[in-house]
Amino acid sequence: MLEEIKELLRRESEAILNIPASEAFAEAADLIWKKVHEDHGKLVCGGMGKAGQIAVNIATTFSSTGTPAVFLHPSDAQHGDLGVIQENDILLLISNSGKTREIIELVGLAKGLYHGLPLIVITGNPEADLARQADVILHTGHPEEVCPLGLTPTTSTTTMTVIGDILVVLMIKKIGFKPADYARRHHGGYLGIKSRNSD
Repeated sequence: MLEEIKELLRRESEAILNIPASEAFAEAADLIWKKVHEDHGKLVCGGMGKAGQIAVNIATTFSSTGTPAVFLHPSDAQHGDLGVIQENDILLLISNSGKTREIIELVGLAKGLYHGLPLIVITGNPEADLARQADVILHTGHPEEVCPLGLTPTTSTTTMTVIGDILVVLMIKKIGFKPADYARRHHGGYLGIKSRNSD
């Protein structure tokens, strides 16, 4: 069992190291900067299923670090929640296959509402329809899932999370976000105390 655990850790770590480190990360950060911090829009994150849970995490982490972001559920968008989108916003959508029907429909609906909304896509399939509509593609490297069935999102969601973390860190540095800024957005809990006690 211990050897199996070590092998799973190795495969997950290898998948992270195989994420293509490209200029696309800088391009995505520049787009987010322009739309959120210059045009006073927000980052709208979306995904279905496990990818949607990653999108929630990315949105809340961005918001707590000075870049306003929300999660928009693609299905709920078709029932009125599309109204959260404003003309200066930017979309960050996640789909491992790049073929998720609800995500592709969300792109059409959002751009029908405000033509020209910039789109960043995190995907394992840069050749898919979704990626072809993107302004910036962040490729996961399409790792093989560690799930023995080859079905459950496991390694793919690891790489999605790491890509989100990289974007957050790039933006923290780009906007010069400080502990005092963090404290104003995160009052409660251990992190709130820690941020207020930081220099």
